[in-house]
Amino acid sequence: MKFFNREKEIKKILSILGEEPDDIYFIYGPINSGKTALINEVINKLDDKYVVFYINLRRYFISKYEDFIEVLFEEYEEDKDPIELVKSLVKDSSVLFGIPVPKNVLEVLLTKKEEKNVFRYITNILLELKKEGKNPIIILDELQKIGDLKINGFLIYELFNYFISLTKELHLSYVFCLSSDSLFIEKVYNEAMLNGRAKYLLVDDFDKETALKFIDFLAENILNKKLSNEEKELIYSYVGGKPVDIIYVIQELKIKNLKEILDYLLNDTTQKLSTFLEILNYSKPKIQIESETIELKKEEIIKALKLFKEKYEIDRKEIPTPVYMYLVKRNILFLDPINGTLRPQSFLIWNAIKRVI
Repeated sequence: MKFFNREKEIKKILSILGEEPDDIYFIYGPINSGKTALINEVINKLDDKYVVFYINLRRYFISKYEDFIEVLFEEYEEDKDPIELVKSLVKDSSVLFGIPVPKNVLEVLLTKKEEKNVFRYITNILLELKKEGKNPIIILDELQKIGDLKINGFLIYELFNYFISLTKELHLSYVFCLSSDSLFIEKVYNEAMLNGRAKYLLVDDFDKETALKFIDFLAENILNKKLSNEEKELIYSYVGGKPVDIIYVIQELKIKNLKEILDYLLNDTTQKLSTFLEILNYSKPKIQIESETIELKKEEIIKALKLFKEKYEIDRKEIPTPVYMYLVKRNILFLDPINGTLRPQSFLIWNAIKRVI
């Protein structure tokens, strides 16, 4: 299916790639807002003067240093010089899913367990590509998965230091980090070492105008027909501008009635929220902030959710930090730390809150 919209975000990223690398870029947004689809669309628009190293941490369980290294690198059986290996691969494709490394070299990197050796290897690869007239781009999807991983210190800080070196100091490679974990983005945003060294790009759910156009686009491509204005308004009232939910509704319309589809989605979300609240009668929810473990009361959570009965978005200061952190962690609320706002992760959750609370 043809990619829809996001012209503004695509234009922004392409303009970044037209300048010298100088910042780390964090692409963030609600769950299923289309961050990965966006970055893949940008990749498809690049010419062969760019070489993309796309590393998706989403699909892997990462609990130790070796796990991270195995995900970071793409192992090859060829016993050849690493630089020659990369050059040969780049001739066939400008998108590589990991940093290429011969098997014998990877074994050494895993044995030494020193971040500087790993980063030195990557830098050498990037320098050689630069000599060949290529512009390297490193993309890390769902970076928060290594946020709490410790080696001698936290690996994430070593990685940030390295990215600063690549962008701000050497201007050697573009770096894009994607995450749907807004608590992780909040932590990154307030990290002193990244001040003046990082920028943030929100990939949000569609606004109403764009969502209605997206419904038209999907109806034409999937159903080969147009929906009435009343049908489009009804879809939006249930699922808002969440691309994945709109796609589901239109696809299901091939075999089901619209009201049946929407009621199923809302009932499903409502039952999950009800179960979440019911469990709070028998458990003591806790949230970790730095070294402190804070216990929450169900009444505090209910009070916070009630704020959304009349409003979709509020200032985060209206909810105590431990409470909003817990609700964000449970994927009920989305935090935009750059704008300082909180809202439900989706219209479906917002509608469920209005039903249950």
